[in-house]
Amino acid sequence: MRLSSARPHITATLQRRPCSALVRQRATLRGATRFGAAQHRFNSSLSVQKERLVLDSSILRLREAPPHPKAHASSNSPLQQYYKLVESGTLRADDHQERIIGKLQRLHDDLLHYEPPNITHTPASNSLFSRLFTRQLGAAPVAAPANAPQGLYLYGDVGTGKTMLMDLFYNTLPSHIKRKRRVHFHAFMIDVHKRIHAMKAKLGVRGGDPIEPVARDLAQEAYVLCFDEFQVTDIADAMILRQLFERLLNLGVVSVITSNRHPDELYKNGIQRQSFTPCIEIIKERFEVTDLDSGTDYRRIPRTLSHVYYDPLTPENKAEFEKIFKAFTSHDHEPVAHNRKLHVWGREVVVPQSTHSVAKFGFLDLCGKPMSAADYIEITKNFGTIFVTDVPKMGLGQKDMARRFITFIDACYESKTKLFISSEVPIYQIFANDPNATADEISDHMRSVMDDLGLSSDLVGASSMFTGDEELFAFARCCSRLVQMGSKEWAETAGVQ
Repeated sequence: MRLSSARPHITATLQRRPCSALVRQRATLRGATRFGAAQHRFNSSLSVQKERLVLDSSILRLREAPPHPKAHASSNSPLQQYYKLVESGTLRADDHQERIIGKLQRLHDDLLHYEPPNITHTPASNSLFSRLFTRQLGAAPVAAPANAPQGLYLYGDVGTGKTMLMDLFYNTLPSHIKRKRRVHFHAFMIDVHKRIHAMKAKLGVRGGDPIEPVARDLAQEAYVLCFDEFQVTDIADAMILRQLFERLLNLGVVSVITSNRHPDELYKNGIQRQSFTPCIEIIKERFEVTDLDSGTDYRRIPRTLSHVYYDPLTPENKAEFEKIFKAFTSHDHEPVAHNRKLHVWGREVVVPQSTHSVAKFGFLDLCGKPMSAADYIEITKNFGTIFVTDVPKMGLGQKDMARRFITFIDACYESKTKLFISSEVPIYQIFANDPNATADEISDHMRSVMDDLGLSSDLVGASSMFTGDEELFAFARCCSRLVQMGSKEWAETAGVQ
């Protein structure tokens, strides 16, 4: 038995900071009105000054603004929480990331004073009474409220800290904001499709616009909406988002979005992309679009890997894997159930072995048959710890299974699932055509991906399975997340439902 290991410089987020730097950061919070010279390149000196002024004004408002009736919530603002994390050693100080948090601080302060408009439901019926009532409500708003804060669109590659920034902002929202929601793109679109389907059924055969009432319902539930890992790859999603986004913004919803793509790159080369272009223009017009790439990968800091990945598939490893599964299930004080059924969109997803918090699947059970992101989200929602056995090395003939496995890993990562995997080859080489390939046999695309992740050819091998930009990014993200989910820190904190 051996643990699949990565090279020492593989991605991470945690690093200690010298004491002098921490003191300097605390002094900045107490009274600094400007920051030292930027250490990262910007397009022009003007952009550097603009970035500094945004952050300086945020800090000055923290120090000098008069108390607001709801200002007690600002004691846990993004900047203050960031400095606490730096001081404790959880994060390392970084000038570029600090400037980004200054933008989050600006939005946080604006939300302290923001009063969203009242949202009324549009009756989902074609009755005479409903039509009369709809006229009384008036037409849907055609512009966002004048006092609505400008949203943020943060984009960057793997390891730029998108999820950390989103968590930092959402977890420090003023306490009086109860109507808020943080959601991964996959989960949000699944929810939207369900709502639209139900609304069409309510509207009946005479039909009508289902998106307007769905937008009103979403806006009534949350006027601060945080999208994580925003991406558009499906024409149905593209057509819905084009209308939904504009209506949410006109109803006073304020959003923070993270993505791996600049708005101009969204749905690139997609079918009927010209119909999605208005949505791109809305994002560029109504959001502050910010590039997170600073040349620093915040995951690429050495960390101790936990014993969660086992290879190869020897009898000894299988026995050890089964022993760990029995140890976890014994904590639930209930017998292991076989073939438990979960219900997703009217379909059944069978869980081969499980207790109320632990599940075990064979690889073919998870990825060998048609499964969607909705299925994997439902699985990770029900089980905080998941065991996956017999993951094979995949080539071009198993591309569909590879895609499903990547989607499954994304769902586990987003739900903070504790994951154990047994595999035919080291987990980082399961997508390799030839694990023993030399550097000369690796494509330029794959070499670029591995360089971004800090992975070497002897670790990942060569693969021609992934070719397009979206596929390469999904592969890169999967490898990076597997590294992070194999760390001691992840093992100690994941699996809580």
